[in-house]
Amino acid sequence: QVQLVESGGGLVQPGNSLRLSCAASGSRFSIYAVYWHRQAPGKQRELVAYIRSGGRIDYTDSVKGRFAISRDSADDTVYLQMNNLKPEDTAVYYCNADLWDGSMLYNYWGQGTQVTVSS
Repeated sequence: QVQLVESGGGLVQPGNSLRLSCAASGSRFSIYAVYWHRQAPGKQRELVAYIRSGGRIDYTDSVKGRFAISRDSADDTVYLQMNNLKPEDTAVYYCNADLWDGSMLYNYWGQGTQVTVSS
């Protein structure tokens, strides 16, 4: 059973930083693409950032210049570095990944990690 393991959420004050990580358990899979989503209370889930095989990266406008998505090929982990956090960034952040087993792509969701930005 493959699982996406997320970590790095927490409570921070405005202006501070957090780094989220997303990794797949199970050595037979490699990450093809990762999409970070977030869902704030009472709001729809939104795509925040993604990184795809080949290096294509994009962000939603509200986080451009503050968030950075990256991939560490050595341990096949994707990171979302979140700087200058604002209260409106408060949400549950979900990792969604396309995993490659050498012949097929599979899509998985992580369990979500809470990010709270508050003074």
